[in-house]
Amino acid sequence: MATRPGTRGEAVAAFTRAVIKLEKEYLGRGPEDARTFFVEDLIIVRLRGILTPAEQELAKSDSGRELVKESRRRLFDTARVREQIADFTRAIIGCEIVSLHTDVSTRTGERLIVLTVDHDLDASFQDR
Repeated sequence: MATRPGTRGEAVAAFTRAVIKLEKEYLGRGPEDARTFFVEDLIIVRLRGILTPAEQELAKSDSGRELVKESRRRLFDTARVREQIADFTRAIIGCEIVSLHTDVSTRTGERLIVLTVDHDLDASFQDR
């Protein structure tokens, strides 16, 4: 296993790369932009530009918006995806996931992923 990143910035960058890789490999495309934030015991990931052109077209109607949100939720909410996220959280950050939450905005084409972890990340990266 690779050595964990030493600084907060290195850990944030590595975590962001892992999420982008997951999106590309599992969902078929990556986001146009991705940002990760560590706040106490939370990891917040904001992915922009994740919807395909077909999903953007579907999202123009109420029923299409619901279909896009539900299909994205189901794709993301599998044991395989959650296991991969838990694995790279453990490898990169050195902590366990307590809970995982996600939602997609069909209006903005963004996905937010919020992880609660079992460590205070502010304290973990305070001196590095």
